[in-house]
This record gives sequence, structure tokens and C-alpha cells, in this order.
Amino acid sequence: MSALREAVVAVAREAAAAILAVYREDFEVMSKADRSPVTEADLAAHRIIRDGLAALDPALPLVSEEGAKADWEERRGWRRYWLVDPLDGTREFVKRNGEFTVNIALIEDGVPVLGTILAPVTGECVFAERGQGAFLRDGEGDVELATRRDPGPPLRVAASRSHRDPRVDALLARMPDRETIGLGSSLKFCRIAEGRIDVYPRFGTTCEWDTAAGQCIVEAAGGGVYALDGSPLRYNTRESLKNPDFVAVGDPGLPWREWFDGR
Repeated sequence: MSALREAVVAVAREAAAAILAVYREDFEVMSKADRSPVTEADLAAHRIIRDGLAALDPALPLVSEEGAKADWEERRGWRRYWLVDPLDGTREFVKRNGEFTVNIALIEDGVPVLGTILAPVTGECVFAERGQGAFLRDGEGDVELATRRDPGPPLRVAASRSHRDPRVDALLARMPDRETIGLGSSLKFCRIAEGRIDVYPRFGTTCEWDTAAGQCIVEAAGGGVYALDGSPLRYNTRESLKNPDFVAVGDPGLPWREWFDGR
């Protein structure tokens, strides 16, 4: 798995380079069928990741936000596959605020067992293997990450920059002494793994490629990502690729279900 992880990091870096090449120039913003934005950077990163992962193991299927999706009758038989968001945070990319990432996850039996998140602008790379820890790679090597346990006030709560839901504001009002931190893309999961954020509540539409790599990283660092019934998010368990509402926490012992009462 470690050799596979290093190969995935290399693929993510190649995709990040292609994203930056577009980011530095004028680019066109197109709209998909669901009216979400897409750019040539999304598509270029998808092609690089698709080809790079296929070279690692041609037999492993791929689900990518920007690729064709196999129908449920085919997917339901998959035990192991790649789940990818080539450019998570396209709205942040368009705003040019740097808060976008490349997300690559390996799923086994519905569970993310390898996750890589790479931020093209900063070069920050966070990766994890299930049961083997989560790490931040910087210029001096790999630093093991751990979530913040028993966090004292203020509780640090992440809120999406571009997908803020009124239900999040209502939830924040029910929470104890807290500080709200606006942040785009899957960087929120990385900050939880680093112990810099404690809670990330998310209402509204997300898809499985938005969360899989981040969930692997948060869990490997000691936290959890849960549907609001308390069960961990799971992948490829039904026809829809949309996630339920969820919460990511650094300390699974936090009384987060109490805060969601009245949602």
C-alpha cells in the first residue's frame, strides 16, 4: 500500500501542475447540467488522473466527478475502485483564492482505505492509509497528524465559503462558545486532521468524491465523518452518488448529535 500511496501522490502532483497551468492564464468557465461550474483545469486534471491510475492497475474501476459514471448494476459489484475529484473547489478556483484541491481515494468494501489531498497553489499534500496514520508532507519530510481531542473553548468550526446553508447558521447558534472559520474545498478535512479545526458540519448536496479522501485522512488522524444518524459515511452502497448531510469531527467524543437537535 505504501508504494501505491507514493504513486498516487505523484499522479496528484502531475494533475496539480496541469491545474496551475490553467490557473495562471485566462480561462473559460463552463456550466454542467446541474449548473455547477467546470473549467479546462477540471478536465485536464481528470484526464491525467484517469490515465495515471489506469497505469497503476488497469483492472481497478474509476469514479471521477468529470468522467462517465458506470450504472448501478455494474457498480454494485465493485469491491475495490478509485474515487476521484480532479479539482475540488472549482468555485474557489474561479475566485482565484487558492482554496481548491486534488482528491484521490481508494475504496474497499465501501470504506476509504487510502486518501490523498493536494493543494496545487501551496503544494500542501496530506495523505493517509487506513490504520497507518495521516501525514502532511512538507519540504523536510512527512509529519504525522493528530486531531485535537477534548477541545477547549472556543470550538473551531469550519463553514464552506461557497456552499453556506441557512441550516448551518442555525446549528452554529446552538453550539457552545465557538469560532467560525470559512474555508473552501476538502481543505476543511485536512485542517481537522491537523488539529486546527474541530468540527465541519455540512448540509446540502455533496457527492461521494467530495468526501472520500478527506474521510480517510480524518479517520486515520483520530477523528470521524458521520451521517447524522451517527453511522460513518460509506461509499457505493446505493445507486445515488450523493452523500447524506454529515459532520466531520476531530474528537468523536464531542456531543455533536446534541447540537443537531432541532435541525
